Amino acid sequence: MSHKALEILNSLYGYDSFRGHQAEIIETVSAGNNALVLMPTGGGKSLCYQIPSLVRDGVGVIISPLIALMQDQVDAMQQLGVKAAFLNSSLSHSEQNTIEQQLRAGQLDLLYIAPERLIQPYTQELLANCKLALFAIDEAHCVSQWGHDFRADYLSLSLLQERFPNIPRIALTATADVRTRKEIAERLSLTDARAFVSGFDRPNIRYAIANKTTAKKQLLDFLKQRQNEAGIVYCLSRKKVEDTANWLTQQGFTALPYHAGLPAQLRQTHQKRFLRDDGIIIVATIAFGMGIDKPDVRFVAHLDLPKSIEAYYQETGRAGRDGQPADAWMVYGLQDVVRLQQMAQESDGSEQFKRVERHKLDAMLGLCEVTSCRRKVLLNYFADEASDQCGNCDNCQIPPQTWDATEAAQKLLSCVYRTGQRFGAMHVMDVLQGKETDKVVQHGHQQQSTFGLGKNIHEAQWRSLIRQLVVRGLLRVDIEGYSALQLTDLCRPILKGEQSLFLRVEEIKAPTAKKAGSKSARKAQILPEDQELWDELRECRKFLAEEHNVPPYVIFHDATLKEMLDTMPTSPSEMLRIGGVGDSKLEKYGGDFLDILRRYAEAS
Repeated sequence: MSHKALEILNSLYGYDSFRGHQAEIIETVSAGNNALVLMPTGGGKSLCYQIPSLVRDGVGVIISPLIALMQDQVDAMQQLGVKAAFLNSSLSHSEQNTIEQQLRAGQLDLLYIAPERLIQPYTQELLANCKLALFAIDEAHCVSQWGHDFRADYLSLSLLQERFPNIPRIALTATADVRTRKEIAERLSLTDARAFVSGFDRPNIRYAIANKTTAKKQLLDFLKQRQNEAGIVYCLSRKKVEDTANWLTQQGFTALPYHAGLPAQLRQTHQKRFLRDDGIIIVATIAFGMGIDKPDVRFVAHLDLPKSIEAYYQETGRAGRDGQPADAWMVYGLQDVVRLQQMAQESDGSEQFKRVERHKLDAMLGLCEVTSCRRKVLLNYFADEASDQCGNCDNCQIPPQTWDATEAAQKLLSCVYRTGQRFGAMHVMDVLQGKETDKVVQHGHQQQSTFGLGKNIHEAQWRSLIRQLVVRGLLRVDIEGYSALQLTDLCRPILKGEQSLFLRVEEIKAPTAKKAGSKSARKAQILPEDQELWDELRECRKFLAEEHNVPPYVIFHDATLKEMLDTMPTSPSEMLRIGGVGDSKLEKYGGDFLDILRRYAEAS
């Protein structure tokens, strides 16, 4: 690791060491090489392109899909003293001209730009006449046509390799299964790039999923312990978003709606309030969330089922970016499944695309129905290792009732094998239930020993069994081969009778007991005798944030304030030892906080 990169980390960002793969990634890109980075939300992806941009000569160009994200990133970098700007449709013609002049004159360290602007010939010509440090493609999963957040403009970003072959490129995302990773590498011409895959685990997030009975009452019970905490509630429809926001307001919460059908100015106002004020709940469709950097979101609640595990992981990942305890809570019902299946069937996509969507939905349902550790299932989906029990999900903390599904699983796995592993779930279930359909007769499967073995089990239970076997890795779905079910090596112990299999009997109710992630537990981190000083530090931060027109966390994160509280620095040199306090922030804000800390130190 270069001395310059470490010096920037320490003096600019206020940290002594890199985390995880950060050092290797920064070294790779700083040396002029390409990289593909998968790192969980809150893992520090932005440093992986910001620091190489500052180490290398020229301007780092960051391709980002959202105007709001660009604004937040530029605000944060400017507070650090970095020369950063963005080019997007929110700027006036004269503002764009000014930034273009700065770019040509080599006066910018970082330039944020949307993909649709980058692919314009004028922009390419502009960049071709500038000294470029690197290209960073943020939210790179948007290039995947099979992903949950596809953006057509991302498909054109392969031009970077063609037009700027000597400029290093780094693609970054927090959400990509194995298939999506491969697609990102191919579409962005990064197949030869070094891949850095960090663990997907977010251990501070507690996962809980329950059957939907009375959704509003269930949500209210969940929120009762979370008064004055920031959170997001996701709904599938715009009407439900507005109804839920109005209802929460009537219950005494500060809840704001957010969906694509609202006026742009209102959406921007609601997002700004969420970022800058305390205790705001945003009720939203999936139109809200990508690139939200707010670190102290304490919960993400789903009142409807997401369409895929990728979407669920991306949305729940907006909670607890500061590493403190956070909750991912969801209720789901049969109506959610029917609605999502209809949406997938009615889409304009090809038959292959629809098959992929159905497979992703089945995997999501498997996560809901699983009786073992939810975190293990979630991480396995992304080909990540996980222990059998995380201790921080509802299934680990309150194990659900189960039934012995070993014999049923043996029948199912045997049927898949004996029919040649070439048929989908419906055909396998027809054979098991003894249905002499045209397809069954055509292939002679009525002669198989497994024909009719499953007559005593309802079709819905067979579907649930198949979903859970897929999620557990005992079966795989061959998406390329018309969603045929195929055995994996993991199913051998079940087939041989060497291992039992227990599956969920019924959905469990959302736990009501207080837990590690509850508000009272988090509040306990601040001792009663420190509460007054803690409140004053936060009030100082809020005042400075309003003065500089930025969200409070751009000044300092809660973790930085907590370290001030614990160590009580009274000099600039002591303040610089606090994580998150660099030279620039010490110069801008250090005096205000030191005055408060000295006053309390003298009084004690």
